[in-house]
Amino acid sequence: MSEREQSPAAGTRGTDDWREQTIPGIQPVAAPIGAGPGYAPGPPPPPPGYAPRPAPEYSTTPVRVRRSDSLASLLLLLAGIAAGVSLLLRWLPGSDLTGWDLVRRGWDDAADGGVAALFGTGFWQPMAVVLGGAVLFLLGLLVVLPAHTHRFLGVLALLVSLVAGAGVLVPLAAEGWDPATIDTGFWFAVAVPVLGLLGALKALFTGPRWR
Repeated sequence: MSEREQSPAAGTRGTDDWREQTIPGIQPVAAPIGAGPGYAPGPPPPPPGYAPRPAPEYSTTPVRVRRSDSLASLLLLLAGIAAGVSLLLRWLPGSDLTGWDLVRRGWDDAADGGVAALFGTGFWQPMAVVLGGAVLFLLGLLVVLPAHTHRFLGVLALLVSLVAGAGVLVPLAAEGWDPATIDTGFWFAVAVPVLGLLGALKALFTGPRWR
């Protein structure tokens, strides 16, 4: 019989010495009395005064998020741009008066005779279209801003579009709906209430987004 077989305690002592040299400062965990060969030490007990952190509470209820309405904004901005282009072009065939000239005459009539003179001469129509286009352009900039809903701005754009629409429907009806009586600038004026109405309806009927 060899010395290794005669002294089993020497092998155990050598294993403990190897653990102490491999992990300095850590004492080997001794198995309790009666523990089987598959014993594994459990986690250490918590320190005194330790309280576990409560689990965070998560809600499954949908939440409204802010967003911008890009399509409505684009339509309203195009309505304002169409109004600006109409200022540079002639509204009536055979006349050298541009949209800017018509609007300036309307301002002069309103300054001299008030609102009654403005409606009496009919120059309120180009003013309604051009000023309505300017308001629609500003509303288009506001619709870009994130919000829960843009319905209020949609209602304002709808009212402005109706006023601008009256500014083009009244002279068209007076001319018997004849396209030959209008020029290029007036067609851009017609685009103002059309684009404004589409943008207003888009902002009005687009509901909030839930997440």
